[in-house]
Amino acid sequence: MSRPPTLVVIPTVNECETLGELLAGIREHAPGADTLIVDDASTDGTPERARQLGATVLARPRRLGIGSAYRDGFAWGLARPYARFVSMDGDLSHEPRYLPALFDALATADLAVGSRYLRGISVVNWDLNRLALSVFANRYARAVTGLPVRDCTSGFQAFRREVLEQLDTASLRGIGYSFLVEIKYRAHRLGFRLREVPIIFVDRRGGFSKLGPRHVLQSAWHVSTLRLRGG
Repeated sequence: MSRPPTLVVIPTVNECETLGELLAGIREHAPGADTLIVDDASTDGTPERARQLGATVLARPRRLGIGSAYRDGFAWGLARPYARFVSMDGDLSHEPRYLPALFDALATADLAVGSRYLRGISVVNWDLNRLALSVFANRYARAVTGLPVRDCTSGFQAFRREVLEQLDTASLRGIGYSFLVEIKYRAHRLGFRLREVPIIFVDRRGGFSKLGPRHVLQSAWHVSTLRLRGG
């Protein structure tokens, strides 16, 4: 039996130095998957490098954010006959070796989450302040939304096509981390099955983080309004 066609969606801003290893890992651990790079005006040659390595590139004219990147990437994929989708970072903090476990989880779930907190704390190279902020953000998101997962803000996810179709991803309003919470919350409210898969998250090996304190505050505010707006 042939494997279901898979699309891996990766938002990028200046990730040229990690693309070679990342795409090689995807080819190794998800053979046959297509990769879509959603690039926000990189200046280091990321789009050109991605095309050289065989990825499809959706180039955008400026930095529009991770939520917008995933909305555009999912819309591109839903216009094509993909059966399952993956969201992951472009900096190797989400290691492709976990893709088979995420796909296996889809045998009994509709949305599989690569979880840093399922078995304690599995994060490498974060300072205590960033780790404390992440742990607090997840506890806060669970308290507000009632989500049955420990890592609400994880961006390493695998979806059945039906999840994204019924979510109406174009209507998702979140930016930054709040988009990642909102997509899980909407799926849970619609009755889809969520399952976590343990991963080890290794902080980015190159470049710099694109999300600062302003994004964290905006995301926290958006999460706080999810239940009030009914998702």
